[in-house]
Amino acid sequence: MLIGQELCKALFNDEYQYVLAVHVDHEHIHNHIVLNNVNFYTGKTFETEFNQGKIPERAWSKLRQVSDELCKKHHLSVIESPEKSKGKSHYEWEIDKQNLSWKAQLKQAIDEVIKVSEDFNDFLAKCAEFGILVDYNPDHKIDLKFMLAEQKKRNPRAKFTRAKTLGWFYESKQIARRIETYKYMTTHAPKARLIPTTAERFQQSQGLQNWADRENMKVVSKALNEMTADNSTIEELESAAHRALAKFTVSSAPMFSMSNRLHEIDEQISVIEKFNKFHPYHKQYVSLEGKAKTKYKSDYNDELSEYREVYQKMKELFPDGNPPKLKALRAERETVQKEYDELCAERTAYKKEADRLSRLARQKRDSQKTVQRYLQNEQAAKRKKSQLE
Repeated sequence: MLIGQELCKALFNDEYQYVLAVHVDHEHIHNHIVLNNVNFYTGKTFETEFNQGKIPERAWSKLRQVSDELCKKHHLSVIESPEKSKGKSHYEWEIDKQNLSWKAQLKQAIDEVIKVSEDFNDFLAKCAEFGILVDYNPDHKIDLKFMLAEQKKRNPRAKFTRAKTLGWFYESKQIARRIETYKYMTTHAPKARLIPTTAERFQQSQGLQNWADRENMKVVSKALNEMTADNSTIEELESAAHRALAKFTVSSAPMFSMSNRLHEIDEQISVIEKFNKFHPYHKQYVSLEGKAKTKYKSDYNDELSEYREVYQKMKELFPDGNPPKLKALRAERETVQKEYDELCAERTAYKKEADRLSRLARQKRDSQKTVQRYLQNEQAAKRKKSQLE
């Protein structure tokens, strides 16, 4: 607080009103200053009095210099060589605090766009609002790519990330389905039909009105039964549905990780099997000399060529030169496949539960609106009857 007061006195010279607040609820204690921009002696604004001339001479440009001097005076740390660093927005600071990679940041941003999109085309249009660059071409096999605008800004040579690289959940078809699912979870439309008895023909015919009242009461009775079913409120059902959907969403990450690992294992097994198949040809070739070696190369050129290719692949996959045993890889694959299948079953169960709870919540909300519409119709009908009388 004292340092903040000294800073304000140095900058404003007791000629401007200000409010100083100290944030002590964060790891980095800091000040917030709100300034009345008008000098209460001269009536001139802060910009008019101090922001003329060259930028280095302006009062606000000296803020860091004054602040650093005060911090040093009170034995606090300052940023060395600030001209070499770039300031961060609050969003960037939060992301860095979470230690998220560009890919994780991108996925997080896409998730937020999905929540506010009406359909896939609307999603593409709104990506820019969330700082996401999109490359979508439905005619290409790789139809959807993303990049954070901030990433492109920091590195102009940065490349777009394929949606498939982010995971199955971020491919075009899945994004469209996620938008539909989210809208399904958050919207509702009453389907029960009530007969509006405010029409003149009902007011002039008691028999017709009695019939309409009976039909409406049937609808309302069913709605009331649905409202009291399960002894759960709409909020409780929606909350439970969201939790189930969250579990479904969260379980996607390990599933994709397992899927990637299965692909890795399959590739490793294939390369090792191929290496074992063609390595004997290479071994035989290097054991020969002279004409025998030349003739062997001529006879088995294709096999030797296959060996050279698979040898390079082995070096890429196992740079330490110690490939795992095939038996161990096959055992790991069996284990991962079993876990993958179990997780798929869990995800399916989560999705079914989320759908079931959503249907119940929507049904209750529809029933609630049906009762409200019934009461409104009854009140309107009574007013109409009184007017006619």
